[in-house]
Formats: sequence, C-alpha cells, structure tokens
Amino acid sequence: MQSGRTWPGDTAADANPASWARTVLPGRAARAGTDALALAVALLFATMLRHDGHIGEVHVADLAVLAAVAAVVQTAAGIRFGLYTGRWSYGCFEEIAALAKTVAVTVPVVFVLDTVLGRLVPRSAIIGAGLIMLVLAAGVRYAVRLLQDSRLRPSPEDGIRVVVMGAGEGATQVIRAMLRSPSSRYVPVALLDDDPAKRALHVMGVPVAGNRYAMSEVVRRFSAEAVVIAIPSASADLIRKLTDLAQPLNVDLKVVPPVVELFGRTVRVEDIRPVSHEDLLGRREITIDLAAVAGYLAGRRVLVTGAGGSIGSELCRQLARFNPAKLIMLDRDESGLHAVQLSLDGRGMLDDRNLVVADIRDQERLDEVFAEHKPHVVFHAAALKHLPLLEMHPSEALKTNIIGTYQILQTALRHNVDRLVNISTDKAADPCSVLGYSKRITERLTAAADATASGHYSSVRFGNVLGSRGSVLTAFAAQVEAGGPITVTDPEVTRYFMTVQEAVRLVIQAGALESKGEVLVLDMGEPVRIADVARRIADAADQHIQIVYTGLRPGEKLAEILLGPNEPDHRPHHPLISQAPVPPLDGAVLSLLDAAAPREDLIAVLRWLAESPALPTGREKQTPGGPIHTEWHRAAGNRPRHPEAALPPGRHQ
Repeated sequence: MQSGRTWPGDTAADANPASWARTVLPGRAARAGTDALALAVALLFATMLRHDGHIGEVHVADLAVLAAVAAVVQTAAGIRFGLYTGRWSYGCFEEIAALAKTVAVTVPVVFVLDTVLGRLVPRSAIIGAGLIMLVLAAGVRYAVRLLQDSRLRPSPEDGIRVVVMGAGEGATQVIRAMLRSPSSRYVPVALLDDDPAKRALHVMGVPVAGNRYAMSEVVRRFSAEAVVIAIPSASADLIRKLTDLAQPLNVDLKVVPPVVELFGRTVRVEDIRPVSHEDLLGRREITIDLAAVAGYLAGRRVLVTGAGGSIGSELCRQLARFNPAKLIMLDRDESGLHAVQLSLDGRGMLDDRNLVVADIRDQERLDEVFAEHKPHVVFHAAALKHLPLLEMHPSEALKTNIIGTYQILQTALRHNVDRLVNISTDKAADPCSVLGYSKRITERLTAAADATASGHYSSVRFGNVLGSRGSVLTAFAAQVEAGGPITVTDPEVTRYFMTVQEAVRLVIQAGALESKGEVLVLDMGEPVRIADVARRIADAADQHIQIVYTGLRPGEKLAEILLGPNEPDHRPHHPLISQAPVPPLDGAVLSLLDAAAPREDLIAVLRWLAESPALPTGREKQTPGGPIHTEWHRAAGNRPRHPEAALPPGRHQ
C-alpha cells in the first residue's frame, strides 16, 4: 500500500525542502540507522557463532570497519528499493519484500568488499549476518506496527460491538479499517463465515465464531450491537437471507458497498452504511472488459443525451473514469446539468462548453451541437419513460421518443459518429403500451441506421432501474412519508430490478461489443414480486402502513419480459448480455405519422410500426396509394386521414 508521505521529487516536498528536511528526513534517517545497527549486531552475533561464542577471538576493530562499510551498502540498496524513501507504509508486506531485496543485494556486495579489505571477518559470518539482520529488522518493524495498531485500536467499551459477516478479503479490509481508524465507531468482536475451512481463522485477532446460522448465538455471546455484511460481491438474494436472519435480533444491520461502487479501491469505515432497498433488490457483481471499454472511450469525444437524468448522469460519472478527450453532456433540463456537473467536479459553475442545453426535438440545434463538438461516441438516454402518462399523451411519445431518436440517429450519420448506443427498455419486448411501441420503433430505427453507418449503432434494453427518478421505490418511500397507504397494482405483479450503477456498467460494456444493429439485452437476474417489496418497506416503517391493490393500468403487464417471442437468448460476447436481431425500420415511414391525429388512431399506427416486419423502402413510401399508405389506413381503422398531414418532413428526414 502506498504511503501517504512525500519524498524528494514530490511536488509538495520540492515546494518546501526545509519543511521536508525538518519533518520527514529524521524519521527516514532513524529507520536507516536502526537497520544499520541491526546489521552490526547481526555481524557480531554471526562472528561469535563462527567462533563458538568465544568473544576473545572476535577482532572488534575489523568488525567495526566492516559494519560501517556494510551500513553504507545497505543504505544505498535500501534507497534503490524504496526502503528509505517513503514508498511503502511502515511494516507492510511490500516494505518487508523491499527489505529482503536490500539484504539479498547487501550480502554479496559486502562479501566482495570484505575480500578486498583483507578478510576482516569469516566469510560464513557475512552470510549468517544477512539472515540474522533480516529477522531483526523485520522483528523491529513488526513490534512498532503492533504498538501503532494497539494505540489506534478502539476500546470495546467506547465503540459499537460488531459481528462481521464474511471472512474473505472484503471482511479483512473492513476489520483493518475499523481497527486502524481513530475515528472508527465500530469494534469487531467476531466473524461469521459459511466456509468450514475458515472455522479456526483469526483476522487481526478477531475469531471466526460460526456460520450465518449461528448469528443469533454469536450476537448474544459477544454482546454485539450490530452486524456488518462485509461481502462486496454479495448478491441481493444473499443480502435478503442475511437480513431475514438478523431482523429478529434487535441489532443494527450494516453493509459495505458492492464491487461496482468501490471501483477497485479498498473498503473504508465511511463506506459502512445501512442496508438499502437497492441492496435487497438489484445488487450483483458486474464484471466488464476494461481494456475493450477503454479502447473505444479513452481519448475520444463522447456525447450523452439526457445527461441530467438518472441514467444519463450515472453514464457521465462512469464514462469520466475512462478519460475521454471530451465528455459532452446534453439535456434540455438545466437543473439536471447543474447537478451532474456538481457530481463530477464539485464546482457546478455551469461555465463549461461541454454542458449543452438542447432539445432533441430541435434538428437545427442538434446539427449545431454535433458540428461544434464532433463526437466519436454517442449514448442516447434522453426519453420520456412514464407508461401511464404516455398512454394518455401518445403524441409526446412520438415527438420525443421516436422523432427525437430518429433525429439523433440521422445527425450522428451525417457527422460520422463511430458508435451510437440507444437506451431502450424491457417494455419494447412484445410491446403492449405506447411506451413499449415507441421504444421498439427506436430499436428498429437504430437497426436501420446501423445498416448504412460505417461504425456500430445498437440498442441496449433493460428493465426497472433502482434509484432512478420515478422508480417504484421512490414512489413507495413518498407514500410511507405521507403516512400511507402503499399502492400496488396487483398482488402477483413482478418486475426486473437492477441498480443504476450496474445497468450503466453493462451499457458501457455493451457499447464495446461488435453487433449488427442488434438489441443488446441486459441480464436482469430474477424478477421480484412488487408486493414483497411493498411489504418489506411497510414493515420497516415507524408506523403501520397499509398496502392497497389498485389493479393493472392500461398498457401494463403482470410480468415483464426481456426478450420477445422471436428473439433468441444468444450471448456470444458477454455472459450477461444477449444479442437479438431487430427488423430494421426505414425512417421515411415516419412521414405517415401525425402528432395531431386522434389518440386511438395514433396508438394503432404506433402498434403497427412496432410489430410489422421489415418495411419496404424507396418510392413506395412516397406513393399515396402504395402499400405503406394502405397499411397505415388499415392500422388506423380506415379513418379518413391523409398521411401527408404528418409532422413536416424537414423536422425528421
């Protein structure tokens, strides 16, 4: 682990060398001096052993000369290997490894110098001294480290006594953080792990006292006040089971963040938090091919539409980690852009040209943005997503979800965007709602664009995202805050859930896959009964909360699906991403759609466009009496509306 100190060559140290010499140098000099003394003592012991303990046969003057020479050699080697430059924290494994390398170099060099100086001590004593010195120096470091840890270790009387679930690397990090942080409120007293091989294990003095089913007895025996689930890779199913075991024990239940939130760093005390609904419903370990992802993002210009939304803002946060040349954030909601900039740089000054206020319905404005920023990669997350509202106002789904997406696709083609990822939804699989129809049409438009693009254009489909604005958990929490009741449409309704971090991580991975206009469907795990979620939230409330069933709303399904009837579950590139073919839809047919048409007519045509096979292209689309015109009238119930009374072609062609 890297030390927090500085050394010559650091900016801080170079800025104030006098301060460095006063505060840092003495400690490092003392460390080198201690090792030099250990080497001198080791030479004395080894020489005495060579002479069977007869001190009179030891030539002290010669030994002192060789000890001084050896100290110089050892210090030089130690500096070379970072032993005395603050590269490693004191007493850590890396420092002991550097110590071993230093001794391995020092012994042969001193051996040669002793020969040059006329054999000041027996040769075997030099070899023995190296081994003795290694033990002495490591022992001093271990003793100092123990002393430091004992001073930092919180008292069980002053802290919260904790039973830690898990005895793996995550638990080791948690216990180390608890015992080495002066501000820690937690004192680990026992571990639980289901692995029988760890039954006799102690981690920094904390014993494994049983498995998960011994939780009740271990909590009682150690007088624990809290249980911490220290398994960053724990699934939602495992956390639900452990929560059920802990609930009757009257203890606080805490958890460490999932791997996706840690993003490679170690667990800190500050990371320990109460179990959230996201932990209970949508938590899985998501691995991505970092090299492939970095290959299409690092050093490139990336544009995100809908950047102020829950999906778009998380996309921006995760994309920024891959060092794009520019991250262009587009949204018509200036408050959303302000929030995402705050989350990225902590300033929120709104003074960056990469923050773009624009509406995807405005073709002229889109051309201006693409001409200025020249993006290589586009993530299209801007959309209307609330199913009941779009059932009432299908024309808005047409204008934003369909026409807006088509304009993004056409603008991307004109400006030679290399990769485009269209964010879709599970409502597009065998759709039966306006939201589903509109998103299925965008999948088909994306497939058509991919057929003419020089790069890769694809759609990514997934289900409900926990933590997004308007999610069911947000609604339930608001209902509990208001005193209830919690409203659920049907006792048997089920939905897929995934945390926003997991969904975005897979979206970014999907963008790296080679596909031919396919829809990339994220594995959402097992569906969850909404009634069970409501019951958990009601039980956790401070007051009695009633659950009321209201019945399915128009366009809602009892159970969502991720793949349609003719979409195979084919996963050629990633175990959590299916790739299904999409029949393309030429955007020219959008000229048949009239946003001012009666609601029933418009919904019927949207359904037809979503469900029809690949439609013909060319002049047939422009012929009033051609097949498209005929099918349009059939879908709309033969109402006498003229297809050329649609949105002006200039808006979307």
